[in-house]
Amino acid sequence: MNEDYYLELCENPVQFEHASSVNNVFFDEANKQVFAVRSGGATGVVVKGPDDKNSVAFRMDDKGEVKCIKFSLGNKILAVQRTPKSVDFINFIPDFPHIEFSHECKTKNASVLGFCWTNWNEIVFITDQGIEFYQVLPDKRTLKLLKSQSINVNWYMYCPEAAVLLLSTTVQGNVLQPFAFKSGTMAKMSKFEIELPVVPKPAKLSLSERDIAVSSIYGELYVMYLKHHSRTTNSPGAEVVLYHLPREGACKKTHVLKLNTTGKFALNVVDNLVVVHHQSSQTSIIFDIKLQEPDCAVNVHQPVLPARSIHPYRIPRTGPAAAPSQAPVACELYSSTWSVFQPDIIISASEGYLWYLKVKLQPTLNLLQDKGKLMDFLLRRRDCKMVILSVCSQMLVGDEKGSLPVVAIVFDKLNQVYKEYLEAEQSYTAAMESGPSRSNSSYKRPLRTQAVIDQSDMYTHVLSAFTERKGVSHKFIIAVLMEYIRSLNQYQITVQHYLYELVIKTLVHHNLFYMLHQFLQYHVLSDSKPLACLLLSLETTYPPAHQLSLDMLKVRFPHTQTTYPPAHQLSLDMLKRLSTANDEIVEVLLSKQQVLGALRFVRSVGGHDNVSARKFLDAAQQTSDPMLFYTIFRFFEQRNLRLRGNPGFNPGEHCEEHVAHFKQMFGEQALMKPVAV
Repeated sequence: MNEDYYLELCENPVQFEHASSVNNVFFDEANKQVFAVRSGGATGVVVKGPDDKNSVAFRMDDKGEVKCIKFSLGNKILAVQRTPKSVDFINFIPDFPHIEFSHECKTKNASVLGFCWTNWNEIVFITDQGIEFYQVLPDKRTLKLLKSQSINVNWYMYCPEAAVLLLSTTVQGNVLQPFAFKSGTMAKMSKFEIELPVVPKPAKLSLSERDIAVSSIYGELYVMYLKHHSRTTNSPGAEVVLYHLPREGACKKTHVLKLNTTGKFALNVVDNLVVVHHQSSQTSIIFDIKLQEPDCAVNVHQPVLPARSIHPYRIPRTGPAAAPSQAPVACELYSSTWSVFQPDIIISASEGYLWYLKVKLQPTLNLLQDKGKLMDFLLRRRDCKMVILSVCSQMLVGDEKGSLPVVAIVFDKLNQVYKEYLEAEQSYTAAMESGPSRSNSSYKRPLRTQAVIDQSDMYTHVLSAFTERKGVSHKFIIAVLMEYIRSLNQYQITVQHYLYELVIKTLVHHNLFYMLHQFLQYHVLSDSKPLACLLLSLETTYPPAHQLSLDMLKVRFPHTQTTYPPAHQLSLDMLKRLSTANDEIVEVLLSKQQVLGALRFVRSVGGHDNVSARKFLDAAQQTSDPMLFYTIFRFFEQRNLRLRGNPGFNPGEHCEEHVAHFKQMFGEQALMKPVAV
């Protein structure tokens, strides 16, 4: 059953003193901090953040019940609300006096519903009659009003990631007015209306803040509305309606998530997935809004995966009475005391834990059978690389083996993402090489996410091991390799030589030389120096091949040494086509004792005036063919005469040994004489 849990609570939660009659617990969504306030702060306030750097402990005077408490960004200034009229402030900036000061809201007869820090020294008060945006001046222990807006407010919601404040207005509460904050400015955004399932008569507050959440999904801000089941409309169940909230322009209803059940729900967003928790069934479902029908104004989504519970979590026993041997206690999941915060936080105030919700990708492999849809889902997840590679491995072997069209779909999806990254990297490089300018100052180096599966990843983790598996048809192996190369070519990605080498080695291993010959002859495998050298090595790995190889040979070599003649010629042809491999061609020919052939090739490319005489004379001497040695020696004597007017070799050419050998073989009188002037 373990493999079915695709959601889990983080292993290392933030622990704090649980809520009690003497200890009140508050959560600040901006700093992700939990405040444990004992006796109004008189006996201590402990602040726990996502890491120890954000943890603070202090005392403050008990001036009444604390309604709200939050630090500004960086823990510089503490704000505490105790009354409906004012907010108190305490400096935590080093070298500033640790003295409390207070500020009342400016609107008469207004009640402060709460406040939000938008910067380390900027705060917005939300009252039932509007909002007041202030700059806090800690040195002067006062606040300066920057801007205010009068509007009837039922409740508010703040998204710290986007610095957007959402106000519920009108009698029914379903007209939402957003405000955006940025470095001392407050901008009014377009208001929008949430469609209620039933319009009450007479009008009354019908939209609760419990049914609204604001979060960023795929880099865009969305208002999520939990639309409950309506008995009068015969609706099959509740749904989550997503309204896209752009910085400029109208807010539009863009997605509907079908829950197909009724009851109490809570929302999280994890790794760009909308997670909907259902309390009565103690299960959760996830939605991916990118898995959508194209060209639809409003996309209706079903859950990506079947409903599953969060992975069971066990709480270790603590305290003086806890024995080391005592087993951890099972945590009650989906408890009525749980509080859910955006984007991915679950808090149990009664147990003193703050968890981050996590998505586990490995279990999704068994729950999502459509490999194309599975790949679309995985490619958008944060830690996807190794899971994607395991999918690729599984679909090539055993019971999970997919058909070639399915394999092709998966490869194309991977290489589309790979190509997009390569193009972005290329554009960035081009912009940087062109020098600084206004147009490229905004260029950022493209982020290489885990979704970029390159050829090295596929070779190392999938294809290399796949070609060595026993019991897999060699035809299927070759078809898969060629399908991957086909996909790379389709996206105009240069195929790395090690993939071609894998194809060649697989063909050789299964004695498919006729197929290798065709692949090379018709340039299915692109030319490269490593590939040409690999082909040369095949000469001694297989018994003599068909005589067809002789039709290709332009340079003859001893038949006693060749076991697959075409490989030699194919490699030479490949090296010639590369035009940058002249040295390699010469070395190949000399290694086969084709000294005259090497010399002819050098002359054909115009390099005979610069080649090393010693290299050719060494090769000619090793053949033990006196006439060949004589011919090569005479060629270089003539070259020396033409270039320097003297047939002799310079000391720097180190040919003394070869001159002595020539004299021994043919006599000193056979040496060419300098031309008399």
